[in-house]
Amino acid sequence: MTAKTTAKKPSKENIIAAYMNFVLEQEAVPKSVFKFCKENKIKEEEFYKFFGSVTGIQKAIWDLFLENTMKLLSKNKEYYEFSSQDKMLTFFFTFFEMLKLNRSYVLFVLNEDKNPLKNLEQLKGVRRGIKNFAKELIEEDNSEKSSRITQHNPGLFSEGAWVQFLFILKFWMEDTSADFEKTDIAIEKSVKTIFDVFDNTPLDSIIDFGKFLFKENFS
Repeated sequence: MTAKTTAKKPSKENIIAAYMNFVLEQEAVPKSVFKFCKENKIKEEEFYKFFGSVTGIQKAIWDLFLENTMKLLSKNKEYYEFSSQDKMLTFFFTFFEMLKLNRSYVLFVLNEDKNPLKNLEQLKGVRRGIKNFAKELIEEDNSEKSSRITQHNPGLFSEGAWVQFLFILKFWMEDTSADFEKTDIAIEKSVKTIFDVFDNTPLDSIIDFGKFLFKENFS
């Protein structure tokens, strides 16, 4: 008598990997959960244990990029000794390294719809995460300042950090330089600029950043 073998139940990570492969191989987002599950021999009830819809899994993928980025930062013991500016810089470098590992998928899903705003809907969780991260950095800096005059508005700074991220994301998507070295330069200059703006010494950085953008777009 032979023992019965039971099929291994798919995990959240396995479903995500299957979804990303489906999108890249088919060059299309699945029209329905049914079609995706059928193609990948996954029971729909297994899918719904982790995700509520195709849109849900798209958002979860971006949330996972952010989650993995934060995990990598937490493992770096030196990170906790960094200044807020260096923490922001390290965050962006790490996050875009994560995107680079999944560039084909990211480029496809961010260009899938003709309406750019619709493509960005899947980044809602990332937006919330980046704003919270930036807010915490400024609140930490504010706690070390005795004068309220020198303190910064966490809400305003966090919104600026999100706009900054969108700019870097667009730049990275269009970057054709080797190993995306121009994106690294854009990250460095943009992070310096946003912190200089909040430290009320923006002129030199803004001019430098502006020259870089002009050169990349018009030279």
